[in-house]
Amino acid sequence: MEPGSVENLSIVYRSRDFLVVNKHWDVRIDSKAWRETLTLQKQLRYRFPELADPDTCYGFRFCHQLDFSTSGALCVALNKAAAGSAYRCFKDRRVTKAYLALLRGHIQESRVTISHAIGRNSTEGRAHTMCIEGSQGCENPKPSLTELVVLEHGLYAGDPVSKVLLKPLTGRTHQLRVHCSALGHPVVGDLTYGEVSGREDRPFRMMLHAFYLRIPTDTECVEVCTPDPFLPSLDACWSPHTLLQSLDQLVQALRATPDPDPEDRGPRPGSPSALLPGPGRPPPPPTKPPETEAQRGPCLQWLSEWALEPDS
Repeated sequence: MEPGSVENLSIVYRSRDFLVVNKHWDVRIDSKAWRETLTLQKQLRYRFPELADPDTCYGFRFCHQLDFSTSGALCVALNKAAAGSAYRCFKDRRVTKAYLALLRGHIQESRVTISHAIGRNSTEGRAHTMCIEGSQGCENPKPSLTELVVLEHGLYAGDPVSKVLLKPLTGRTHQLRVHCSALGHPVVGDLTYGEVSGREDRPFRMMLHAFYLRIPTDTECVEVCTPDPFLPSLDACWSPHTLLQSLDQLVQALRATPDPDPEDRGPRPGSPSALLPGPGRPPPPPTKPPETEAQRGPCLQWLSEWALEPDS
């Protein structure tokens, strides 16, 4: 696989107000540390120096986050008004996101709902990590919901692996990685939440990719579907043998789902639940109370710099 470089930046969507990039794995969005030789911010400055905004800390307003190790769709607002419109979509839970992943083991269920609450891990030596409610050292767990569809079973470097589509209904830090680990099927290559047997030294990256993104702003609907990176033609270690669900059909379902009404504070029509019918799903997370003035202050500060939404 081609390594990341300052010149190697893939653009999958561009308009007057937004860019969407297909972020390389193992690239930080931004950093003030001198030792960071490559960041997405540096790639953007190299490709689009005329679009950098000197009034912001990093030159660009990133509408949400992706982990350092996660690849895929990341939206960049090109002005303050666009950043505000994207922020409101995230705040009103109108954004639709879907990820592709390779998980350890063969998941027997075709579709799974994961509803473990997620909190900060205060255990010594586990700083900056998350854990599920009930785990030792779990602080301030919050309701979290992920829905999973199994696409294929196969082998990665000889070990059983499932290729899945993941849809987060909430946006907790490291949510997808923590939920998959709690399910007993951690993401292949996840050195933080994966298995401790040493097998995670084999993959060249963490196998989690932001595949689909839709942000229905008031002026335009930003919608992208990035290329699938988990194909045998791109990684000879991945050998699928059983197809369980067509990815193309799920993409069609995602695209056909109507955007929710911003005034509707109930379950989102565009949520993963639309793809996972059936009884036994937990209720959606409780809706948030109206925003207070104290809460509004940080939001205004956010608009003055950039847009951030905790992610997987």
